[in-house]
Amino acid sequence: MNKILCRVFAVLPALLLQALWLLILFRWLAPWATAISVFLSFLALIFVLYLITKQEESTYKILWLLIILTFPLPGALLYLLFGNKRTTRPLRKKLEKAPPLPARSSSPAVSAALEKENRRLSQTFRWVEEKTGFPLAVNRGATYYPLGDTMFPDLLSELKKAEKFIFIEYFIVESGKMWDSITEILAEKASQGVDVRVMYDDLGSLSTYTKKEAEALRKKGIRCVSFNPLILIKGTLNCRDHRKMTVIDGRVAFSGGVNLADEYINHIEKYGHWKDVGFRLTGEAVRNYTEMFAQFWNAFGGEKIPDEFLSAAPVGKDDSTGQDSPDGLVLSYYDSPLREDAVSNGLYIDLLSQAKETAWFFTPYLMPGNALLDAFLRAVARGVDVRIIMPGIPDKKLVYRMSRSFYPVLLDAGVKIYEYTPGFVHAKACLIDGEVGTVGTVNLDYRSLFLHFENNALFYRASLLTELKKDFLETQEKCEERKAGDVKKGFFRWMVDGILRIFAPLC
Repeated sequence: MNKILCRVFAVLPALLLQALWLLILFRWLAPWATAISVFLSFLALIFVLYLITKQEESTYKILWLLIILTFPLPGALLYLLFGNKRTTRPLRKKLEKAPPLPARSSSPAVSAALEKENRRLSQTFRWVEEKTGFPLAVNRGATYYPLGDTMFPDLLSELKKAEKFIFIEYFIVESGKMWDSITEILAEKASQGVDVRVMYDDLGSLSTYTKKEAEALRKKGIRCVSFNPLILIKGTLNCRDHRKMTVIDGRVAFSGGVNLADEYINHIEKYGHWKDVGFRLTGEAVRNYTEMFAQFWNAFGGEKIPDEFLSAAPVGKDDSTGQDSPDGLVLSYYDSPLREDAVSNGLYIDLLSQAKETAWFFTPYLMPGNALLDAFLRAVARGVDVRIIMPGIPDKKLVYRMSRSFYPVLLDAGVKIYEYTPGFVHAKACLIDGEVGTVGTVNLDYRSLFLHFENNALFYRASLLTELKKDFLETQEKCEERKAGDVKKGFFRWMVDGILRIFAPLC
């Protein structure tokens, strides 16, 4: 509720400005009202032409066009405050001022081997690497977790082994069994001289974690900062840190959809059974996560992370799996609203275009832009088995209704949609033809694909993908398949769905 209120308060100044303008126009400027209206309409037209020529997702542009044409004055103000990438300058400047990390690239031998095996896919990996600056690596050990419940014990076990540093970054932190168990270990490690740093999103944890709790953490010797604090309503309000990662000594990293709150491990029940997924990485691939955290901390966290913590992660056996040899490839990266290219959105479009047999997705929210929606439709038209697993019990009813507004076009085209009847699906993963896939924090909605900072891991021919496939099929057995005939149709439904889809980028 607090997050929704923040967005309402962000819009109120613009609406008040429009009301004030109308009062002035009709009370004191009535003789010149026509001329002024024509002038403002001309300015709105210029603004509209500017938007049309911008290289942005069409759904987003349509939303702003409607707002500006309907309410020129507040619409333009809202766009300048929240809809324009220039509003991200404060965050961009901090990242640019942070000490640069050493440039790295994929091993020529690894890149050449992938190109020889699958040239088309190697182009995709190279594009992601060029856009994000994070290299492809040999996967030396990856463990897949079909639930937060199964990841939690391993996370605690690895935290207890920390000798040099622990880096923790999450969208939501909330006191309870999960977080209290973690902080107990963090405090003990900090007292032993381990460098412990915690970053959480201020808006994401607005209703779950207080400044008093953060200060209590600092008193235990744990460095703790909130990302993009909600001090004033500002243009960077929408740029949230939705990333989720724990990095320990540069030798192991945990990531996925699991936040640090009790519902994510099913210790408490909010929306039925909580279905989430995560993974554990070891070996050289961990360095990408160390550097992701370091980039953010050095820009927003204060005291710089020592250079020695950024050295290459050791390559060796994964104690949990017994792996000591290559197990496919992995490229971990993070998305940024500060970049011109929305990397994950482009990646999913590209992967769908390459799919030959199957394209399966886990997502809690389904509000793709037009380009990604078209990619789904083109894939299924080619005969690809496209499936999407969605929640059966929503966490946000309005967002759930907006997601369902996309069902008719997808179901009519032949996409199979399944809803998880035991509860809520928070997992974010995809699997293409059983040989390439992602696990991370990226939802299939506008905020995640274009506005938030996210992190994702792209795997190729790793055994983790076999586990992902098994989990997808087992989860599907607990779902109810939605059919085209299940969706009510008619003019009123069509109109409501159209309105919801227009405003989907705001949710």
